[in-house]
This record gives sequence, C-alpha cells and structure tokens, in this order.
Amino acid sequence: MKQVLDVITIGEAMAMFVAQNTGELHQVDRFIKRVAGAELNVAIGLARLGLNVSWVSRVGTDSFGQFVLDSLQQEGINREGVTMDERYPTGFQLKSKAENGTDPIVEYFRKGSAASHLSREDFTLSHFARARHLHLSGVAAGLSDSAYALLDHAASEMKREGKTISFDPNLRPVLWRSESEMREKLNRLACKADWVLPGLKEGSILTGERTPEGIAEFYLSRGVKAVIIKTGADGAWYQSQDGERGAVAALKVENVVDTVGAGDGFAVGVISALLEGKTLPQAVTRGNKIGSLAIQVQGDSEGLPTREALGEA
Repeated sequence: MKQVLDVITIGEAMAMFVAQNTGELHQVDRFIKRVAGAELNVAIGLARLGLNVSWVSRVGTDSFGQFVLDSLQQEGINREGVTMDERYPTGFQLKSKAENGTDPIVEYFRKGSAASHLSREDFTLSHFARARHLHLSGVAAGLSDSAYALLDHAASEMKREGKTISFDPNLRPVLWRSESEMREKLNRLACKADWVLPGLKEGSILTGERTPEGIAEFYLSRGVKAVIIKTGADGAWYQSQDGERGAVAALKVENVVDTVGAGDGFAVGVISALLEGKTLPQAVTRGNKIGSLAIQVQGDSEGLPTREALGEA
C-alpha cells in the first residue's frame, strides 16, 4: 500500500558549496558541500517535524544528483516523484560566509539544469492525490515556461481534488524575462492558493500595495483564505478571510549567522501548524520561531528543528 502523504512540493535542488572563511568567493579555498533549494528546505523542515513529505523534481545522473537523492533519503523524504534525467545536469551554487548578519553572496550555476526541464509530464495525479497539501514557491515557477506550466497544472488539479495549497512568492527576478511577467504569473499561482506567504517587499512588488493590510486585502479579495506577511525585524502580519488579523512580534536573535533560509523556515512553521489544526496566530508564532532558528547556523536547512528541538508543549 502506498504511503499517505501530508505534503507534496515541487522544486529544484542544487549542490551548495558554502565558504568556510570570509572574503571574496574567488579567494576562498575551503568549502563544505550542502544541499540547497527553497522548496527542498521546506520539505526537509516539514519532514523533521514528523510529516510525510514528497518532493517532486528532476536531477541529473551525476554526482550532484546522487548527492541530492542521498540527502532526501537521509531526511526521510519520499522521492517517488524525482526523475533522474540523463540529458541535463544537476545545478550547483557557491555561497560566501557572511559576517555580522549580512546577506551572503550566492552565485548560481543552474542554467539548463535538469530541474529547469520540469514539465506537466512530471505530474501524476495518483501520486499528488495521496497528499493532503501542496506547497509551491516562485523559485520553481521561474525556472522555465514548462516548469511554470507544471506548477499551474498541479495547483488546479489539487484544488479540484479538495486539497489545501500554500504559496511562497520567493521572488527571484533574475529568473524572469520581465517584472510584469513575474507579477502576472506569480499572482495567478497565488490566487489558486489557500495560504499566501509573501515578504512585505515581495507583496508590494506583486500587488502595488505598501502596507500589510493592503497586500492581504489584494489576495483575500481574490479568494485566498489567509495571507501571512513576513515583516522583517517586526515579525509577521496575518489576515484571514474570516476577518481575523494581527501582528506577531519577531523573536530576538543575538547572533545572526546566515539569513538564507529564514523565509523557508517561516513557511515550515506556518504550514505544519495549520495542517495540525492550530490557530493562525499560533501558526505565525511557530513560523517566527523556526525562522529565528534557521538564521542562527550556517547553511540553508541546518537550523531547521526536529519536533523535540522545537520544544512546543
């Protein structure tokens, strides 16, 4: 009997080489190999909290691809939806070691990657329908026209199946032909979701609104059930179709090590809590907590906690 899934997500994973000393990337001579990818970070975080998660993608038949597969197995993530593609390589990236909480420099080598060739052929209803929730992000949406078509189709089919959907815009303007195309296509995906999780700046770019309330109203008026907006050092703002709204303060972090992955950690907290039936304020509180844990260690997913480490009652 096939495993029942809690969450299914679609995205690209890359091998990531993290600098072990500060300075310009071309001067660094020591790196640690990790796995990276926004949607994979979320999958890892949810799996560590005990949810059954499937990650759908393509990787090359190369050492990086095998490294990704090994990482999935180590984290207990279902990989039935992963295709080994003999034609195209697995992408990789270099990441600098940042100081004083500044954002690291990241250089991507992903053009023409196996994951950029994701398409509607990678959607199998029998596999997706085993999950009760679909999580999508704007990173995978921007990989290629065919990858976007897959996400759009998956959202429509899962909605038809009565599943819940979350969407994190995760803006990567460099992946898009224009800002207007990015805005139009990502808003189309967002409006198919139940829960939309933009950052304040992202929400402003996508909606033209400047306030959390304005951004929330934009999506709620288009059928989204809840909008949770990351407001940086202030924490997060939430608003629901039912009229529930409010702010949840951020947790103070004394030593910020690596800011990459904070938004993915926030998504892990919100999605896991809502799937457990917790209230929206409780979900946002967990999102803030996991986001704060993610930025205290080097690496995109290394700070994502197990259920025990989360320490909730």
